[in-house]
Amino acid sequence: MHYKTRTHTCAELRENNIGESVVLNGWVNTRRDLGGLIFIDLRDRYGITQVVFEPGFDKKAHANAAILRNEFVISIEGTVRKRPEGTENQALDTGIVDVMVNKLVILNEAKTPPFPIQDKLDTSEDIRLKYRYLDLRRPALQKNLILRHKMYQITRKYFDDNNFIEVETPILMKSTPEGARDYLVPSRLHKGKFYALPQSPQTYKQLLMVSGLDRYFQIVKCFRDEDLRADRQPEFTQIDVEMSFVDQENIFQIVEGLMKILFRDIWNRNLQIPIPRLTFDEAMEKYGSDKPDLRFNLEMITLNSVFKNTSFKVFQDQIKNDGIITGLLVPGCGNYTRNQLDVLTDFVKKLGAGGLIWMRVKGNGVEAPVAKFLTDIEKNNLINTLGAKDGDLLFIISGPKIKALSVMGNLRLEMAKRLNLFNADSEPKLLWITDFPLFEWDEQTKRYYAMHHPFTSPRIEDLIYIDSEPGKVRARAYDLVLNGNEIAGGSIRIHNAELQSKMFKTLGISDEEAEYKFGFLMNAFK
Repeated sequence: MHYKTRTHTCAELRENNIGESVVLNGWVNTRRDLGGLIFIDLRDRYGITQVVFEPGFDKKAHANAAILRNEFVISIEGTVRKRPEGTENQALDTGIVDVMVNKLVILNEAKTPPFPIQDKLDTSEDIRLKYRYLDLRRPALQKNLILRHKMYQITRKYFDDNNFIEVETPILMKSTPEGARDYLVPSRLHKGKFYALPQSPQTYKQLLMVSGLDRYFQIVKCFRDEDLRADRQPEFTQIDVEMSFVDQENIFQIVEGLMKILFRDIWNRNLQIPIPRLTFDEAMEKYGSDKPDLRFNLEMITLNSVFKNTSFKVFQDQIKNDGIITGLLVPGCGNYTRNQLDVLTDFVKKLGAGGLIWMRVKGNGVEAPVAKFLTDIEKNNLINTLGAKDGDLLFIISGPKIKALSVMGNLRLEMAKRLNLFNADSEPKLLWITDFPLFEWDEQTKRYYAMHHPFTSPRIEDLIYIDSEPGKVRARAYDLVLNGNEIAGGSIRIHNAELQSKMFKTLGISDEEAEYKFGFLMNAFK
């Protein structure tokens, strides 16, 4: 089968090409037979061009075109012409012209596909994954792959311009605690022993810093054996970066520079830097999340001071037990029905809350089942603290601090969705979260775990608590959040063997276990 190499893609032809002889290769996107004329929309990854088979122009090509169906792969030769007046297609970049075909070569026939090659589909994901090669023909998915490629190229150039060295680190490595389960690969030579696929190149890049390569980056594949979620994949790619002789501000400057270029070159947006910052405690108290979505303004307020002298036992108990009372003002929703409020109460109970206190603001007062348990001073202070007005709706949740704040944060998101406070066209919001707890306590195992990883450096001023009150120690760690999703995270690493050893002991890692798992790293620090 002989066919010519294409002279143009299916997105290139314009009025200035009229009269030219061209060769196009691609897939049959649609076919229309109008008796004497056959119209084919020919598609490749660049776009679509209409090609026309007319018996008076070339009888053989017209006869061969009679068997064409969607997704046939063809090569055509023909002459570019201006479309007849009134038949132009403004939806196509090539819509002013078409190609009169004088030669057709069918490169491959195709069965009827299990779903149309178009962006809007009702097809199940299972079917799409089974026929992934067909799914990837859809413009939206091809656009995603092209976007990803472009981001890679911009990223590589940016880091190269800033004196970073790209280094590939090993894929088969020793298992280290990273926060998720490892994928294990059995060794053929060492029976009963296993390699682990890397959850990140963490230890390797620290060794690179010890080696003197002070600026490293890598676009690297990582593996985590955990449940599949929208933001959790067993296999994913990350931009991995490490720097020596820097502090947090230097890191923020580098990352913000990359974000500004990506926003400019990919989305044509002027990102304002520096990017806003919140501490972990501020984010939790204001938004009930360590990755808050700031595309809308609903903000939580801590109400412990309002109810510090309350006789309402529910609030009284939480204040005595170092719990929290958190409130959320939802403007203009005082007309919510009891049924709607019951649905929201069930929503927070499923998340672990004991209940949901709601109040409708009526004039200068509040209307609620619990109103009778509150003094007039408490009601007035509540309205003033939240800035509530007539017709507003108030929510209150009390309980252990992190739990209550997290539940209210979920309710905040739920109300934003119900009120359509954000959508895909909303202005994107980036945010740094800093000063995470270094450790988190697990009630089931009755021990501390590293919130990020065991190589994260504590804040120097908090070192006095590491032996006696580890829960008070803050990490020199930070996350970058976009529209409520964590898109990056990192920390200042421990580079001192004594401090690293103390960190391991706090995490319940014995000297023997530390030597077995991390001896190579500890030796590098000496």
